[in-house]
Amino acid sequence: MPPTSRWVIPPPRKTLVVGVADMAVSNDGSAEIVTYSLGSCLGITIYDPLKKIGGLLHLMLPDSNIDPAKAVTMPYMFVDTGVPRLFHAAYNLGADRSRLIVKVAGGAQMLDEKGIFNIGIRNVDAFKKLMIQQGLAVHAGETGGLVSRTIRFDLANGNTTIKSPGLDPYPL
Repeated sequence: MPPTSRWVIPPPRKTLVVGVADMAVSNDGSAEIVTYSLGSCLGITIYDPLKKIGGLLHLMLPDSNIDPAKAVTMPYMFVDTGVPRLFHAAYNLGADRSRLIVKVAGGAQMLDEKGIFNIGIRNVDAFKKLMIQQGLAVHAGETGGLVSRTIRFDLANGNTTIKSPGLDPYPL
């Protein structure tokens, strides 16, 4: 007698963890990409649904001009140097620009209650400006506020979920 479905265990999912000022791009449909604790940082996902190619970038700051040397060694730290690299890495795996679904989360007002630095707002503004310059649409986003966010991005289907403290995960 064949085993019932309770005995059939799917293989474990491969999880790619993206740290601060880092990114991951993959065409492995069995993987998910996750980044934790986005405060003022942005988490940006891109996905080609036909080829099942996607990536996630966790960036910190809007403009590399504040530290050009750092931009050379840590390009994923900045909107202006990290975002183009995210897109080019996906293109190198075969993603098509016209099919890319772009989502963004983060940009919260963290550890800056008086709004002196406004890093989150500046990150969001720089990202939106770059997307407009490149003629690309942002398909979904959840930015601002006062909460941190964790992003999980499923390469099998492009689903992106957000988890914030005290809330159940929800789709982006």
